Amino acid sequence: MRGLRETVFGLVLALGCSVSLAEEITVAAASNFRPAMRVLAKRFEADTGHKIRLIFGSTGKQYAQIVNGAPFDAFFAADVARPLKLEQEGLAVAGSRYTYALGKLVLWSSQAGFVDDEGKVLQQGTFQRLALANPALAPYGKAAQETLEALGLWESLSDRLVRGENVGQTFQFISSGNAQLGFVAMSQLKHPKNPVKGSYWEVPGQFYQPIEQQAVLLLDTPSGREFLEFTRSWDALKIISASGYSVP
Repeated sequence: MRGLRETVFGLVLALGCSVSLAEEITVAAASNFRPAMRVLAKRFEADTGHKIRLIFGSTGKQYAQIVNGAPFDAFFAADVARPLKLEQEGLAVAGSRYTYALGKLVLWSSQAGFVDDEGKVLQQGTFQRLALANPALAPYGKAAQETLEALGLWESLSDRLVRGENVGQTFQFISSGNAQLGFVAMSQLKHPKNPVKGSYWEVPGQFYQPIEQQAVLLLDTPSGREFLEFTRSWDALKIISASGYSVP
């Protein structure tokens, strides 16, 4: 009987330890990375028992929230500049910053056949509204502006532009029909389980500065480090690549 009690006590103690080791971390991530990040988080939770709370938004806005004390454990930005600034300002764990994905810009319409495979629809002007993310807040919006400038269309199309706070809101403008077309991330169309329909033009990289997306650890916790390490694993890189990104 005594041996049975000791065995039961040992099992309870072991279970208690395993539960106490499970942690919840809060991760801020760029809107364009939403589909891939949800898949990554689900895989990580299944493998480790940890929980991840995901907060999506524009990189510029999330950077401002972090500076003002937002309780995020890690930050997956859509650029290099903000993670670098956080590191320089002492608001990120030194040495934790790295590139997790290379973004691709696309011109997309939810209507099949509306966007041709060379983007000539922009010059033809057969649309009323062109959506893009706010260039001041979102790297994909900045890339869209650079593209229009390279094509000599920034000024001539200025009265047709509809600006979303982030690329996620921009996607909604187009999918709802409030804008006939717009600039979004390839990853928003290449959803791992539900590819988006319509027509799109993948914008040549020569028209905009590379969209190098970096992550950085904000709070030095074992679970936070474990998650960042997971996102650099071969399994994670396959998920990121399948989601419409190039990988480093």
